[in-house]
Parts: sequence; C-alpha cells; structure tokens
Amino acid sequence: MGLLSLAIWTPIVFGVILLAFGRDEHARAVRWLALVGAVISLLVTLPLYGGFQLGTSAMQFVEKAPWIERFNVNYHVGVDGISFWFVLLTAFINVVVVIASWEAITERVNQYMGAFMILSGLMIGVFCALDGILFYVFFEATLIPMYLIIGIWGGPNKIYAAFKFFLYTLLGSLLMLVALIFLYTKSGGSFDIATWHTLPLRRAEQTFLFFAFFAAFAVKVPMWPVHTWLPDVHVEAPTGGSAVLAAIMLKLGAYGFLRFSMPIAPDAAREWAWLMITLSLIAVIYVGLVALVQRDMKKLVAYSSVAHMGFVTLGFFLFNDLGVSGGLVQMIAHGFVSGAMFLSIGVLYDRVHSREIASYGGVVNTMPKFAAFALFFSMANCGLPGTAGFVGEWMVILGAVQSNFWLGFAAASALIFGAAYTLWMYKRVYLGEIANDKVRALIDINGREFLMLALLAIAVLYMGVYPKPFTDVMNTSVADLLRHVAASKLN
Repeated sequence: MGLLSLAIWTPIVFGVILLAFGRDEHARAVRWLALVGAVISLLVTLPLYGGFQLGTSAMQFVEKAPWIERFNVNYHVGVDGISFWFVLLTAFINVVVVIASWEAITERVNQYMGAFMILSGLMIGVFCALDGILFYVFFEATLIPMYLIIGIWGGPNKIYAAFKFFLYTLLGSLLMLVALIFLYTKSGGSFDIATWHTLPLRRAEQTFLFFAFFAAFAVKVPMWPVHTWLPDVHVEAPTGGSAVLAAIMLKLGAYGFLRFSMPIAPDAAREWAWLMITLSLIAVIYVGLVALVQRDMKKLVAYSSVAHMGFVTLGFFLFNDLGVSGGLVQMIAHGFVSGAMFLSIGVLYDRVHSREIASYGGVVNTMPKFAAFALFFSMANCGLPGTAGFVGEWMVILGAVQSNFWLGFAAASALIFGAAYTLWMYKRVYLGEIANDKVRALIDINGREFLMLALLAIAVLYMGVYPKPFTDVMNTSVADLLRHVAASKLN
C-alpha cells in the first residue's frame, strides 16, 4: 500500500471503526478516537509533500492494480501539481471539523464522526483517481455520507435540503456516466483517463462530452444558474457539514473541469469558453449582489461561496497561466476561508441558536477574542492583501486583464460587492452596543474553539504572505495542460 492509498483508506477505516464503536454513552471515547483518526489521516499525507518532485507534470506516487478485469477497470491512483494540494487540504479540514464538532453534536456521535471520516477518504479518492470508473465511484460515493450528515443532524427542513442536494448532484452525474462509457468504447476498452486525453475526437463528439461533463461539474461547483441547491443545503446542514461542503466538496466539480472537460475536449472547451466566462461573471457579480440582501448569516456566506467559485471557473477558461493557476490557488484559499466563516457562524449558533443577523449586535463587547478571529476571516473573505483570499482572486483578475481589459474590470468590480456584504454582516453582528440579553450573556471562545480558529487563521495568513510553495507545485502541470489544450485534436 502506497502513500496515496494510505491517505484514502486510513480515514475510511477509522470511519468504519467509529460506526461500529457503540452508543452515545461512549461519546467521549468516540470523539477522541475520531480526533486521533483525523490527525493520523493528516500525518500520512505529509510525506507526499516531502517526496513530491517539482518541475515535472507527470503523475507521482502512482499505484495501479487490476480491479474489474473483465472491463479493464483498475485501481489506479496518482497525483500531479493540479491535484496534490487538495489531498492535504481535505485531510487538514477533516481535523478542524472534528475539533469543531466536539461539543456541538450530542446524539449519534459515532455515526456523525464516522460519516465525516469516510467522506474525507472518499474525497481524497476523487482527487487521486486516474481511472474513469474509479473516479466515478468516489465522486458519487461522497454523496452518501453528506446526504446522511444533512438529513440526520441538519435543521428543521433537513429532509428537503438533503433530497435537493442528492437529486441535483446525482442527475448531473448520470450524463457524466454516459460520457465515460462513450470514451471507454472510443478508446478501445480503456478507462485510463490519460489515454482519453490523447483521443482524436470530432467536433460533435467533443461538444457532447463537454456538456455531459458540464452537467456533472457545474452543479457541483455550483455555477449559476444551477446553484440554487447550495444556500438551502448550507442553511440546514450542521456546522461541520457546511464547512466540509464549502471547503472541499465544491472543489470536486472545479477539479473535474481540469481533469476531464479541458484536456479531453480541448476544442469544445475553447469554443464554449465564452459561455463559461459569462456564467462565471454572472456568479461573481449577480450572486454577489444577492448576498448583499441576505438576513441569514449562513445564506450570505453560501452565496459568497458561489461568487468566489465563479472566480475559479473564470480563471480556468481564460486559458492562460495566471488564470488557471489563480483558479487553483483560489480553490485552496476558499477552502480555508469559507471553512473558517462557517465555523465562526457555528460558534455563535451554538450559543444563541440563531443564524439571523438581526439576533446579534455588539458581540465584540462580550467575545473580544472571537470577534478578532471573525474580523480576520471577514477581511480574508473580502480579499484583503496579506490573506489567502487575495492571492487567487488577484491572479485571476490579472489573467482576465491579459485576455481582455473589460473582462478583468468586471471581475475586479466584484471585490467591491464582496467587501460590501462581508463588512455589512460584520458590522451588524459584532460592532456597536450590545443589542440584547442573549448577546450580553455570551461567553468568549474556549481553548478548543481557539485552537480550531487558530489553525485556520495560520493557514490563511501563511498562504496570503507566502503563496510560493502552493504555486511552485502547480506551475509545471498547469503549463503542460495549457499546451495540451492549445494543440488542436480535430481530425
């Protein structure tokens, strides 16, 4: 078993153990076992960084073994500069979520923690899969634990939100399955993704494949106008579910564009880039304006996520180094920042049991330490220089300006909306006089909550001040992808 298999299966094994552990009378032991499992799952990913070779776009840490031999399906995993950081990001966020859920979840603790551990392993599997069917299995399997997390531990309308999440994402994925089977027959019986990258496909075939993959990945991102499931799901999901959904699961769709849509159907990707850029700009600008009128903190941050992911897809379809690298950096940064925003809302919700902005006011007077963290994460969400939120957006805007000045201008204008809705929420919730007795009774964060927020703050600050380790890993793979997309494959 190689390093990637350890990264995938260690959290899944711990998750299965947690599911079999017992009832809520063992909740304390379950929490500690979950934390140990999450930390070990993170530690087994760290050697990947030490062993990763820069300057090559080849897949690394590759493992391959026959799985369903009759159909030439293999257990084939590996990472390159595009997928590498998401393995570490997933394992890191899993640790933070376990810490965040320590006291918030009091019923079925073993099932809750087990679901997150299994979900973490499955998401890492998506980023590592080099076989089409293996990718599809991991991609679809992530729906199951998240569906249960929303449907069991969610809010009053949890069943509606869970069904909406499941149906939206499943329906889109069925077209992707058709595309995978088409590629299997076209390649002479191979599910190897790298082989598909070199297939000589006609324009009509590329167009079909592009939109089949679009159906699966656009919903997952989610792009406008198929984003409507996300705010409902975020509002009803427990805090940990919202954090993982925003930090990792949205990235699965964006990653799919880079691994499937662009390299397999490069001519169709260039032909329909105008559509992708238009939808991305609508998400960045219009959805940012929608966020301005939200009264629910979770809904506001959910719409904010749609706007920030619009920067990602915008960067990808500019087809230049700055745009694609900026999109990848934005994905990683959004993982840290959006996770922190949702966990901060969870800290308040655990105390007041309300997500309404109007229920708060003057929180800084009773929770000064927490208010300082919240301010830092709000600034990162605005794209303040020196934070992770700035780097990716700045790179995408520069890439857009390289392509077309007005495109860059439109993207840059969205930063104003981002600052408006984020600072408006912070002002109403944290500043001013104490608004009511519930706020007056608040107690500042404890050691566990401080650790959770500090880990994320360090990550956001480090990436904002010194993004070089992140960009160095992805540069060669991005350049190779763009060269591949630029070379026409039409025959």
